[in-house]
Amino acid sequence: MHTSRRTLLAATAGAAAVVAVGGGPALAEDDDTGRLDDKRLRALISRMTLEEKVGQLFVMRVYGHSATAPDQADIDANLKEIGVRDAAELIAKYRVGGIIYFGWAHNTRDPHQIADLSNGIQKASLAQPRGLPVLISTDQEHGIVARVGKPATLFPGAMALGAGGSRTDARTAGRIGGAELRAMGVRQDYAPVADVNVNPANPVIGVRSFGADPQAVAGMVAAQVKGYQSAGVAATSKHFPGHGDTETDSHYGFPVIEHTEAQWAELDAPPFRAAIAAGIDSIMTAHIMVPALDPSGDPATLSRPILTGILRERLGYDGVVVTDSLGMEGVRTKYGDDRVPVLALKAGVDQLLNPPKLDVAWNAVLQAVRGGELTEARLDESILRVLRLKAKLGLLKDPYVTRRGVDRVVGIPSHLKAADRIAERTTTLLVNSGGLLPLSRRTHRSVLVVGADPASPSGTTGPPTNVLGAALTELGFTATVLSTGTAPTEATIAKAVAAAQGVDAVLVGTYNVTAASSQRTLVNRLLATGRPVVALAIRNPYDVAQLPDVKAYLAAYSWTDVELRAAVRVLAGRADPVGELPVPVQKADKPKEVLYPVGHGLRY
Repeated sequence: MHTSRRTLLAATAGAAAVVAVGGGPALAEDDDTGRLDDKRLRALISRMTLEEKVGQLFVMRVYGHSATAPDQADIDANLKEIGVRDAAELIAKYRVGGIIYFGWAHNTRDPHQIADLSNGIQKASLAQPRGLPVLISTDQEHGIVARVGKPATLFPGAMALGAGGSRTDARTAGRIGGAELRAMGVRQDYAPVADVNVNPANPVIGVRSFGADPQAVAGMVAAQVKGYQSAGVAATSKHFPGHGDTETDSHYGFPVIEHTEAQWAELDAPPFRAAIAAGIDSIMTAHIMVPALDPSGDPATLSRPILTGILRERLGYDGVVVTDSLGMEGVRTKYGDDRVPVLALKAGVDQLLNPPKLDVAWNAVLQAVRGGELTEARLDESILRVLRLKAKLGLLKDPYVTRRGVDRVVGIPSHLKAADRIAERTTTLLVNSGGLLPLSRRTHRSVLVVGADPASPSGTTGPPTNVLGAALTELGFTATVLSTGTAPTEATIAKAVAAAQGVDAVLVGTYNVTAASSQRTLVNRLLATGRPVVALAIRNPYDVAQLPDVKAYLAAYSWTDVELRAAVRVLAGRADPVGELPVPVQKADKPKEVLYPVGHGLRY
């Protein structure tokens, strides 16, 4: 396994271990902490060129399943967007300190391929003069945001875990999810979300949040941080100072959070405080404006009062601060792509994530140092934090992974069973008029499954209607499946109504139903057939408010297989519903009135 480039570890009992990195200097490991001490890390930094220092601050996307031999379409995309052919060329040209994996960049086909890609990236980086290992990251929140799919283990997302209410389950999901990422060479996960979702209209956070109660969210965040980090993966709580109360998606606009400082301290701060107390390795910034915390009109990502004044000084955090993606509209509204990375560093950021044009961002930082706007000492401060994290994660000792390690850890039966058990404890029974549920095979053997089929979060699960149908069949029901989509047409609705005539019950998967949604028409027309209708909210639990005539309604909080199968076991009585709403559901026609409060959840 690349032994010529592999970092070497020589240790004798009671003596400090010595690490030689990529032909670079030998580093002694601190005996008491197991962490490479700052003196030696500073020695590493002192040998870097200015260009290498600038590179160390960037975390960049790159297309392709391989570090050196990606498909031609990925080579073309890399040349167009980054001016390099592959990950190895990206590292040679810019000396980036981190790389982020995405499904759409074709980085995450399967676990063995991911491990090989990770090894290829490390080999390319360690082959450079004074080469350092790369910190590889991804967004593996589970639930509706997952970059690595089957056969890796997929867990319920944050709001589902919030509904389960078990910190032990949250920690277990983090520990197992983290162990699987680490086995594939990913050592930084941009999870857990620490935003408190107090706004049902939030288009970007929603079920990615553990809930609406700051203290409950804080407990779940701390549990997940401990879980991930016990597996040797850096957790990243996001999006500081809190993205929960917004109706604007910062990918496409510039959200403004109108909380007063007191409201921020009460609503948004507790989960971040809990993450810091739990020893969080990294915190991600939000591209949002919070006038009460910084009246300048700058996004938090570029705000020194927020990142240095509040996060560093008031909350006492000295770990790595990473920006949210610099390609998002929220951070590009006010300044050009050349100013954003410089202002982020001046604000107190350590890692610059995924700029739209790396050459523009990289050169802007370089020129800011050469021109005196940024000092080299300021860069050194951030590089030291990044190197401390790399050392803590064991990258300076051995950055490589093995295929055998993947087979031992990723998607093994005990992990998949744990995910199933945890998912069962999250399904929430919102409505059960007249005791329609659990459905019995004796009285409701034939079931028509209709509903929305949103694309799989990881590209490897679903479609939801098929998963629900297969799960019912497995439990002895006779299921017919008809995908009706998120906006069913009149013809589709008529087809569903006709199909409902000959069955004992209908199961409909609803997806973010609004007052104007034709999903409402579909459900109401199915109800008019007189057949028993069971609805399952496969994303936001708020759907239930739009469909008040449904006699049985469950919430799954996501449409990944693990959550859908668990919901079917609950509706068939194979598992008891024990989940409780972690957010309030307001009345559709009177949004100031609560229909179902936090903690609502029926039992059999």
